[in-house]
Amino acid sequence: MKTEEKVRQYIASQRLLTASGLHIVALSGGADSVALLLIMLRLGYRVAAAHCNFQLRGSESGRDEQFVAGLCERLNVPLHLAHFDTKTYAELHRLSIEMAARQLRYHYFAQLRRDIGAEAVCVAHQADDAVETLLMNLMNGAGIHGLTGIRPRNGHIVRPLLCLTRQEVTDFLQSAGQDYVTDSTNLSPDTTLRNQIRLRLLPLMNTVLPGTSRNILRTATFVAEAERVYNAAVSTTADKVSRREGDILTIDTHALSTAPSPESILFELLTPLGFNSAQVADICRHLAANQPGRLFLSSTHELATANGQLVVSPCTPAFSPMSLPEPGTYRLCDGRRLRIALSADVAISRQPNVATLDAANIRFPLTIRRAAEGDRMHPYGLKGSKLVSDMMTDQRLTLLDKRRQLVVTDASGQILWLVSRRTSHQFRITSKTIQTLTISLEEE
Repeated sequence: MKTEEKVRQYIASQRLLTASGLHIVALSGGADSVALLLIMLRLGYRVAAAHCNFQLRGSESGRDEQFVAGLCERLNVPLHLAHFDTKTYAELHRLSIEMAARQLRYHYFAQLRRDIGAEAVCVAHQADDAVETLLMNLMNGAGIHGLTGIRPRNGHIVRPLLCLTRQEVTDFLQSAGQDYVTDSTNLSPDTTLRNQIRLRLLPLMNTVLPGTSRNILRTATFVAEAERVYNAAVSTTADKVSRREGDILTIDTHALSTAPSPESILFELLTPLGFNSAQVADICRHLAANQPGRLFLSSTHELATANGQLVVSPCTPAFSPMSLPEPGTYRLCDGRRLRIALSADVAISRQPNVATLDAANIRFPLTIRRAAEGDRMHPYGLKGSKLVSDMMTDQRLTLLDKRRQLVVTDASGQILWLVSRRTSHQFRITSKTIQTLTISLEEE
């Protein structure tokens, strides 16, 4: 079967492209992308090319751009060029060079697709790339999703050449009399894990057992089918054991424990929130030991265990203590407003977000801050002082709520108000009160 026909059948079987749409070909100048451009033209698709110059390989970067420009001019294909300062971007965002280049490339493709009204962006991954990716994922301890290889479609990104091997690609180019450029960094087995797999591991595996690459791809197809069943089962079980309210995820640990594979369910619920497999395993061990009151952190979320539940929410935002030198209205760092007022009205507020206190012995400046370890106060109605942490436990606050709890203190450091929960007995309103101090916390 001719190469073009093989690709045409693959595109049709995977429903990757339409006959009338405009398609962007990501054109690096290497063998795979050049073959993709030629094949799509021969199949009659309407295409434009996009080339990214990451300015990482000195003169080679310029050479690749010139080659691509000449090829597109000869084939009468519109070319879109982008130049990136990849090293600066990587440093600014604390990324590896590879991840920085990936982000820049795909952000550019997405914007270009919208700008020119293209249907899809075609990238030139082929079958050997899929095998290498699967092995990389396997070596890095990926779950079932990482063992399906490279998908034919990911949103507007499509991969029409996954049906071809690298050898088939180069054979096609040779028969077409078409040259291409070679990235020298792909020739050394010591530069990246992918190169080590491509240049050392896979050749050895295919020597030990001819056809290994083909067998790996067949296995990836089986895993992809199993993944569909797995996803359906996980979705059904996740709906039974968890609920979402806004940006808060709550997981019922008892219901979770009765699932066929609690760790798998937890993994699928938590990895989108930044938790990795090692953390999920640690959380499962913690649940098995039945030790309440632990806090786990990902880069974006925090998870607390309490009262038979796992509660996951976005990380507690930083809160900078603020000095409050006099009555007035203050905007806090989290956007809320704190109002402080003196009044001859001695009415006691019953609203949780408002504290009314006897102003006689309160010394400015006041301070609002997070509750800290070792904080004590004399709660209204009690005879003596008590640890704020014990008060919060008595009120069954979760670890997340405890971490976010605010207190207001006076100049001597005494806690006047456990915000929205308890005022101080020492500064209570009495029959002798002449002037009140009212503190109210208002949302945005």
